[in-house]
Amino acid sequence: MNDSLLADPLLGTTLTLAVYAAAVLAYRKLPWLHPLIGAPLIVYLCLRLAGISFDAYRIGGDLVSFFLGPATVAMAVPLYKHAMRLKAMLPSLLLGALAGSALGLLVNAACVLAFGGTGAFLRAALPKSVTSAVAVDLSGWLGGSPALTAALTVLTGLFGSVTGPWLLRLCGVSGKIASSIAIGAAAHGIGSARLLAESEERGGLSGFSMAASAVFTPVLLLPVHVWLL
Repeated sequence: MNDSLLADPLLGTTLTLAVYAAAVLAYRKLPWLHPLIGAPLIVYLCLRLAGISFDAYRIGGDLVSFFLGPATVAMAVPLYKHAMRLKAMLPSLLLGALAGSALGLLVNAACVLAFGGTGAFLRAALPKSVTSAVAVDLSGWLGGSPALTAALTVLTGLFGSVTGPWLLRLCGVSGKIASSIAIGAAAHGIGSARLLAESEERGGLSGFSMAASAVFTPVLLLPVHVWLL
């Protein structure tokens, strides 16, 4: 392929957006194929078939990643719209997010230790339940691999988005407030986006839980960081 085309940031950006749009259309007919599962697979196949290296793709792909932070912040909009009605529930919402953050760290640690994971893997896996922008920084803070943490965080979000509502119903959690807080604390932005597509209110609750968890998790990890030092 032409070298000037490979060096053009528009290549990665256009490919990413076009493939994701196609994956969203496919998801409407194939509900089991989440766009964040289908899109990476299609991008990978396109790169392999066209003989494009990942380094060439990421010149533009990183532009898309740059908007992860603003997109996460934008999820505060639906919460703001319902802020007055939810103000009375603020203590309960904060307590739910705190419990979800603590439980997430405990489960992450227990799973790694139960399967004989290394200390390096534990450092990377501990913060995977918070949003990617925070998880990556926490991983570096703990001495883990930010790249591995990013991958684990995306997989956690995908799993929570696809199976979270079903698992919560299976456990008898049917209330929209409780389930939304649980999804936000466990599946961060990807899970919150799923709820936002169903209900602006639920998406706002989940976004609040995600934001609160991003505050609580570093505080809960502080003793771990001190111990590692």
